[in-house]
Amino acid sequence: MTVESTAELTIDLGALVANYRLLQRRAKPARAGAGIKANAYGLGAQEAAPALFKAGCREFFVAILSEAIALRPVVPEADIYVLSGPMGGDEAEFVQHRVTPVLNSPQQIDLWSRWCTANGAAPAALHIDTGMSRLGLAPAELDRLIADPALLKAFSIPLVMSHLASADEPGSAQNAQQLARLKGALDRVLPLLPSRPAISFANSSGIFLGRDYAFDLVRPGAALYGLNPTPAAPNPMRQVVGLKARILQVRHIDAHQTVGYGAAHRSTRATSLATLGLGYADGVFRALSHVGAAFVGGIRAPFVGRVSMDLITIDVGHIPPHLAEPGAWVEILGEHQSADDLAAAAGTIGYEVLTALGPRYQRRYIPAG
Repeated sequence: MTVESTAELTIDLGALVANYRLLQRRAKPARAGAGIKANAYGLGAQEAAPALFKAGCREFFVAILSEAIALRPVVPEADIYVLSGPMGGDEAEFVQHRVTPVLNSPQQIDLWSRWCTANGAAPAALHIDTGMSRLGLAPAELDRLIADPALLKAFSIPLVMSHLASADEPGSAQNAQQLARLKGALDRVLPLLPSRPAISFANSSGIFLGRDYAFDLVRPGAALYGLNPTPAAPNPMRQVVGLKARILQVRHIDAHQTVGYGAAHRSTRATSLATLGLGYADGVFRALSHVGAAFVGGIRAPFVGRVSMDLITIDVGHIPPHLAEPGAWVEILGEHQSADDLAAAAGTIGYEVLTALGPRYQRRYIPAG
């Protein structure tokens, strides 16, 4: 049975690998891992991770344990870190699947230490908060751990990490402040450990702050998938994602005719409208109503009326009719519009655009070669 798709999502694994290699070159002599959480930022971890592993990536970072368990079969030799750490009761799952938890709090350190004391040592990473005030040991918690480090003796620590809060703002004083805090914390923590762990600090944008921020291991995420890690400068990354939708219907309307739910748009002239087969259920945000655009034959065609669950209407009155026929493909993301561009129109960030991409798309992966 052949089922024609109304929208197609293309993921270029060759561009993904090229981005990884660019980031690895920028980070040298540090090595580059990969943030593969949220299903590789919505693009498919099962496909992205093996391509990155083949390109030399050996460390992968996910948000939750279930992501790590799903990832393990496709990168059986990789190191996989779970950023949220153990919840309690799931310790054996980490060990069974050879997954390393990141310990973020005294409670998690105590939990992991007690489990390892009873069941045998298993590695865990240590997260030190240097200014994000999210996950990681706060300064007072780190002080208490250093004063009584016995809990760290029950397991090995292959990685100590922190996380930059303002790396995409290279002029922010917070970057240097966090770097100084991390170095101060390492001076106190590392002498307590039997062997030196790898140190990881820089995210995608952090790689572009310079080698002082790279340490041993960088953890790019968004930049791998084509988002701009240097918002104040041209994007150095290749575009990984393409999204196109079919025109389902074309109609001609008169001046002053209303369009869509709530009659939210009223045409100022006679024109032609094309209706596309995707909507906010597919991750094209309702916030793009009246401000978003598609590209037909490379020509910008603005959204008119409200983005609805399954449909978007665009104005094609200025488009040559042979380009805007039922069945024709229209670009949403691609050569003329990046995820960052679409995000700016919606008042959000490219991360949200990628992770919102819905399950109804026909997905096509271009091999890395």
